[in-house]
Amino acid sequence: MHRRSFLQGTVALALVQVLVGCNGNKQAKLSIQLLKGSIPAQVVDRFRQYLQQGVQLKFAPVEQLQDLFQELKTWHNQAQTSDRGKGWSVPMPFGSSEKAAVADLVTLGDYWLKTAIEQKLIQPLEVGQLKQWSALPQRWQELVRRNEQGYLDAKGKIWAAPYRWGSTVIVYRRDKFRELGWTPTDWSDLWRSELRDRISLLNHPREVIGLVLKKLGKSYNTENLNAIANLEGELRTLNQQVKFYDSTKYLEPLIIGDTWLAVGWSNDVLPTIGRYPQLRAVIPRSGTALWSDVWVKPAGINEGDLAYKWIDFCWQPNVTELISVLTKTNSPIPTKIKASDIQQPLRNLLLNNNEIIAKSEFLLPLPPAVASQYESLFAKIKS
Repeated sequence: MHRRSFLQGTVALALVQVLVGCNGNKQAKLSIQLLKGSIPAQVVDRFRQYLQQGVQLKFAPVEQLQDLFQELKTWHNQAQTSDRGKGWSVPMPFGSSEKAAVADLVTLGDYWLKTAIEQKLIQPLEVGQLKQWSALPQRWQELVRRNEQGYLDAKGKIWAAPYRWGSTVIVYRRDKFRELGWTPTDWSDLWRSELRDRISLLNHPREVIGLVLKKLGKSYNTENLNAIANLEGELRTLNQQVKFYDSTKYLEPLIIGDTWLAVGWSNDVLPTIGRYPQLRAVIPRSGTALWSDVWVKPAGINEGDLAYKWIDFCWQPNVTELISVLTKTNSPIPTKIKASDIQQPLRNLLLNNNEIIAKSEFLLPLPPAVASQYESLFAKIKS
């Protein structure tokens, strides 16, 4: 799943209702569109029991974050059209002429927040209605507190509620590295001569340039790339190690042995490791890039306590642990997960090394001119 790109074409949504309460027009309703696989069915079932009242619940899983973002745009366009009084609605992606029903909550990736805020696709959350907000560590509160342009702002509003997170990791073939007599532990290992033409990297400027910056002791969110004297040289040397760049099909060549090492997102890598024991993964010890899936409220939706109850429910300690273990991700709320509850190959990724996580960073929004500089340098290196 390409978490961080707006370049892929939209895939038609296949909305599947996974849980609906008893019918009845007078019942309270909650509609959520979520990233497929990001919430276990057991959690939805527990929430229904937790409510202890007749509520109509609709959870519609969607394949990609790209689709969820496009759905937010569809709803926004519908609202604008209605405001102009033309009586015309935007059709659903799969061809229906009916007006698309707006969900109460939607999954979005933190990397998409700036654009969603800037384009007025979402609205701020009322923190006063989130009883578990204080349990969320400061780092996560800061991630979703932003101004009207989508940049982090200590005085900004709260635009989202994180419910799981992961990182960019190094995944490698155990058998190949057994022959080499060492295993990768940090970004600097990608430059070792034994790995020439044996590596795949994400086709993503911020990720690739960011890992080089991290190797050099700099931040993923560096704004003045020209100030890093040896950055381009390091990138060119790394490029000689790379067999290909791809953000969706980077694990298949690793599985069949065409590559020996890949850099990828943990939500892709961890389930794959569970199926292919020849693979192992590690979080680079100098720090890495982090990502988070968050709940957002579409613009124009009326305030309702059920949406906030769901967010609070996802932040309850026993629920956060269930989400983490079953979806093989991390929780923004501190948990007490036992090592025995996690497959041995995944423990170093899911049982947080606080020292490494403290060195890691979210890919924060950059000014347009700086973002263009990243893209231009990345294209220059690959050519």
